[in-house]
Amino acid sequence: MNTREFRGLVYIHADESCLGNQFSDRATPGGAAGMVEVFDEKRGWTRRDYYVSERDTTNNKMAIRSAIEGLGALKHVCRVIFYSDSSYLVNGMTEWVHTWARRGWKRKGGPIENLELWADLLRVAARHTIDWRWVRGHAGNPKNEYVNGLAVDAARRQKRSRGLVKSDFDRWLQDQQDEHERYVDFLDLPPQERFDPAPQPPAPPR
Repeated sequence: MNTREFRGLVYIHADESCLGNQFSDRATPGGAAGMVEVFDEKRGWTRRDYYVSERDTTNNKMAIRSAIEGLGALKHVCRVIFYSDSSYLVNGMTEWVHTWARRGWKRKGGPIENLELWADLLRVAARHTIDWRWVRGHAGNPKNEYVNGLAVDAARRQKRSRGLVKSDFDRWLQDQQDEHERYVDFLDLPPQERFDPAPQPPAPPR
């Protein structure tokens, strides 16, 4: 998939899923997914999806994977607004990684959970300037609901996109509006909030 269209300000909506967390005696398959989009006043939105899966994982791991896969798919240096309903991911990249780095990649409560994944995310995030934004999940945000569906489907079917693929958001939204009378007042326009990037992430642990 050609990603040359993803230059300038890029929006990524990401989510994760982990099935069977209530069970302790079986594998918990997971999925991570997202939608990458950029707006042009003449052409409108350009959108691509991505999704990955693992056979036995956790919600937190897949939240980090959702960012690794989305940011890693960008082939050019970009300004990115990254939306996620995972406070673990957003707090991690805006606060915790800086504290961990100052402490020599240690924390008071013991080893850092998922340190290798955090290190991978720091490497791909370092190329870009990112505004990390938390959104409330299952709160009527159609883009969050859409990527949640992608993540759940990836977890259930154990599938992966192997990069960016054509997005189905427009058809999905039309179906939601026509068949379920949902999001009928949704205006598909770029957000008006000021771009407010987080400090550049620290170098990952060696």
